[in-house]
Amino acid sequence: MTKKFIHSKEYSYTVIYEPLKDGGFNVVFPAIPEICTFGRNLKESKEMAKDALRCYLESAFKSREIISERPQSFKKPIREKVAVSFSLK
Repeated sequence: MTKKFIHSKEYSYTVIYEPLKDGGFNVVFPAIPEICTFGRNLKESKEMAKDALRCYLESAFKSREIISERPQSFKKPIREKVAVSFSLK
């Protein structure tokens, strides 16, 4: 009988919950731009974030893609507003 070893490792990424004008939150992972999801409230948004990240990582692992592990616990994202002006002629 062959034993199966299950690969188990915890991955941690920064997530941003952006409140929407009409309610709910956009959910994005700055390190993984392919992941974008939505939740009707913060609790649901957090669940959706975990599910989206898990699905992405499982897919990447199955297709043998390299999974980037950035030391996100040591660096915080920089957030700032950007303002521009322009003229219409």
